[in-house]
Amino acid sequence: MAQAELASELGLEQLATRPERGLWSDAFRRLRRNRMAMVALFVLVAVFALAILGNTSETVQRYSPGLDQDYDHIQEGPSGLHYLGTDNLGRDTWARVLEGTLISLQVGLGVQVIVLAIGLLVGGLAALGGRTLDNIMMRITDLAYAFPDLLAIILLRAVFADRDLPLVGHDASQRLLVIFAISFVAWVTIARLIRGQMLSLKERDFVIAARSMGATSLQIVFKHMLPNTLGPVIVAIVFGIPLAIFAEAVLGFIGFGLPPPTASLGRLISDGYAYIRTNLYLVMFPAGTLAILMLCFTFLGDGLRDALDPRAR
Repeated sequence: MAQAELASELGLEQLATRPERGLWSDAFRRLRRNRMAMVALFVLVAVFALAILGNTSETVQRYSPGLDQDYDHIQEGPSGLHYLGTDNLGRDTWARVLEGTLISLQVGLGVQVIVLAIGLLVGGLAALGGRTLDNIMMRITDLAYAFPDLLAIILLRAVFADRDLPLVGHDASQRLLVIFAISFVAWVTIARLIRGQMLSLKERDFVIAARSMGATSLQIVFKHMLPNTLGPVIVAIVFGIPLAIFAEAVLGFIGFGLPPPTASLGRLISDGYAYIRTNLYLVMFPAGTLAILMLCFTFLGDGLRDALDPRAR
């Protein structure tokens, strides 16, 4: 019996002719079916676009978040003149929340870029550099993991609070220093994850086959090991973004974040807390924005974890 007739008899015509999907196209298809993840992605894109436009377009943001003060409208609620009201100095809350949102997104994404670079370096050297180098890298990782995260960030901010980076303005320097301080303690999880993934991949059949066919070490790493490591790493990075955002908010709340008049979400919550009984909006809007960002990244991370899970194929 011909194969086509056998497939027809078994009712497998579509299965026999269906092209096999790759890992990434299959993962994207499953991600699109996750409604919570897609809603979270849509909200994040909208918030990111609004934050950028709010800090570049006078149509979206009519007032400077740190300089413009309306002395005729102090401690007022939302209105047509001030969309989210004003604070105790007459500054527009809408403008300050948009600036704080952009700062939070910059910190969250910037931290993960540095964390990924350090994690690839440390985890890759530990997995591929031999037992001695593995022990050295892992002992360094253990030391970084043992030190309290928040205390390390506060110490770094206290040391470099009044210093600026060369060739960079004051505001940009302070943002970069906050990113570096959080990255200093946030790379450990990614490094351990990459090391574990690469150690397991070293013993897989396709890697051994590639090595036996004469592939160089660089070819094996970049063509076989790194692509198969990306799935768990992407999920860990997405889950790490809200942690970095929250760390920056905590620094701003306790006074070790960006210096005033920069309006980070944590500082807005801290400043508004003193007036929480008379003007709840000062705390509600920045805290609500922070909660939305963290929830959306968490839902997106959950969706990516399910989509990139090989067992779900």
